[in-house]
Amino acid sequence: MDQGALVTEEIDAGAELVHEFNDYMPVVAAFWLKASDEEHRYLYIASMQLNGSNFKAAYSNVLRLVDQLRSPHLDPFRIKLIEGDDPLSKAAIEINLRFPARIPTRFGGNAFGGVSVDEVYIYPTPLQVVAS
Repeated sequence: MDQGALVTEEIDAGAELVHEFNDYMPVVAAFWLKASDEEHRYLYIASMQLNGSNFKAAYSNVLRLVDQLRSPHLDPFRIKLIEGDDPLSKAAIEINLRFPARIPTRFGGNAFGGVSVDEVYIYPTPLQVVAS
């Protein structure tokens, strides 16, 4: 994948994967993030049901879905699953609560969930999330 600006094909492929994964485990946040100190951007998928005991099964499901979707714009090694209470997840949830929309949000700040970032593209979540 080109590491220039996030392109429509990547956005659409990511949205499809998140939608399919949500059928397996409810997603509370999903976003593409390019950290300032990393070469590549990653698709993050967060769920409150994700924990240390089911990470392996959840990643197996991601691999199955990526294979099933057959998109050249999804690299299974650039997908990260995180728990719903992770600082990155909380940052995405906060933005979705502050700026509710049916379309994704591009985050233009320098820091996101305690991470220095170049780019964040946050998908709207279909689930109502209560911030804690």
